[in-house]
Amino acid sequence: MIELRSDTFTLPTARMREAMARAPVGDDGYGEDPTVARLEELAAHLVGKPAACFLPSGTMANLCAILAHAPRGTRVLLGDESDAYRCEAGGASVVGGVAYEPLPTAPDGTLALADVAGACACDPEDPQFAVPSLACLENTHNRCGGQVLPLPYLAAFHRLARRYGLGVHLDGARLFNAAVATGEPAARIAGHADSVQFCLSKGLCAPSGSMVAGPAGFVTAARRVRKLLGGGMRQVGVIAAAGIVALEEMVDRLADDHALAARLVPTSSCSGWSTSGSPGNG
Repeated sequence: MIELRSDTFTLPTARMREAMARAPVGDDGYGEDPTVARLEELAAHLVGKPAACFLPSGTMANLCAILAHAPRGTRVLLGDESDAYRCEAGGASVVGGVAYEPLPTAPDGTLALADVAGACACDPEDPQFAVPSLACLENTHNRCGGQVLPLPYLAAFHRLARRYGLGVHLDGARLFNAAVATGEPAARIAGHADSVQFCLSKGLCAPSGSMVAGPAGFVTAARRVRKLLGGGMRQVGVIAAAGIVALEEMVDRLADDHALAARLVPTSSCSGWSTSGSPGNG
């Protein structure tokens, strides 16, 4: 039997299990787990950001990122088909008092720039309105069949967000699928966002865990939110070790997944770039 429901059903490799057994550990609650530190340094380097933080799941990583960016009482703009809106239990509103404003998602996973501008067209001094503070994109886009957002679009989106004073967060749960599909470094893709989240599980095969990366001050704020959410971990280097193997050994083989997906669905709207649908970011 071949499991085709989702790339979340991948299993850790023998090299991951060996690394997990041998990993030096410390108390990550005190920032003293050397394997976690190595993973965070590697992750930050790969996505071109100054710092990174290891979290239990993509859902928590996105929530920490949103709450680190968006003050209570502001709005976050995101797609109505995005995982962050549809699959993550409304955490930013429930926990952080941040209002979601879903915008129509095009079949290619993009949000119309005119819709983003329209959502920002309110008087910030008018007490009737919650001011937008953050805009989110998803790349690859899960519910749009694994669509990869083009770099020119990402650049235009970032410029527009800057014009309106918005931060940009990229839900890159499958960022490395986008990198492999386009031949572009993950850092170049993530360079059009202020922060990025990506999963170590899914196609990269680690048993669990996600990273959020961005400026040092942002990551410090995200760590505080992680603690608030109960995501502080102790001798978690035993899991981080698998994440290191995932980033060092499993990225390039995503091309095999893409080739197999193209054979299964040769007329896919995403030109063989599908990353297998998943019920959210974990």
